[in-house]
Order: sequence, then C-alpha cells, then structure tokens
Amino acid sequence: MLTDIARMLLGAAILLACQVGGDWLATRLAWPLPGPVLGMAILAVTLAIRGRTPQGLGKVAAWLLKAMPLFFIPAGVGILLLSETLRAAWLPITAALLGSTLIALATTAIVMKRLARLLSRARAKGPS
Repeated sequence: MLTDIARMLLGAAILLACQVGGDWLATRLAWPLPGPVLGMAILAVTLAIRGRTPQGLGKVAAWLLKAMPLFFIPAGVGILLLSETLRAAWLPITAALLGSTLIALATTAIVMKRLARLLSRARAKGPS
C-alpha cells in the first residue's frame, strides 16, 4: 500500500502531467487557450470518466486550496505598483470588468438553461 506522502506525490504528478499535457496541446494545435486551462479540462474529463478522485490528488488539491491566498500576493503588489495607471484609467477598467462579468453570467445562464432543457427531454424519453 502507498503511504500518504507517496499518494500526495502521485497526486502532484497527476496535476503536473495534466498541465504539461495542456501546454503540449496548446502548442501543437495552436489553440488560443492557455495550456493550464486545457490541462484542467484534461483533468476534469479524466476524473469524470474515472468516476472518483484519487486520494492523493484530493489531498494535494486541499493543500493548494489552503495556500490559495498566497497566490494573490503578486496581484496585490501589482495593483499597488500600478495605482497611478489604475487611477487614470478607472472608467474603462470598470466598464471592462462589469461588461465581461455580465457576458459571463449571461453565457452561463444560457448554457445552463439549454442543458436543463436537454436533460429534461432525455429524462422524459426514458431509457432506450
């Protein structure tokens, strides 16, 4: 049986393999998506097919989530360093943030509505 450390190393290796695979795909296929985003998609599809999360991957993910606030420090420093630029361009930045948020919300609502309709039709049909 694997120890907890070995399981966590395996979980970290899975995350790293998905990110490297996503980077490779993004480079090879010249898609306009960042490699880590494709890597997350690879991980999501793999976990959906598998039907469960490996124990080590869950522990590594929990640890990363606990450390998440540390990932925001560079962004906070950038905001402080660019405060003059932000003051000068606050209106376009605010408009872009609000507009993109509204577009994301509307897109999510439309997709969810269509998926709900599709699922209800599939359930109404019953098993084939």
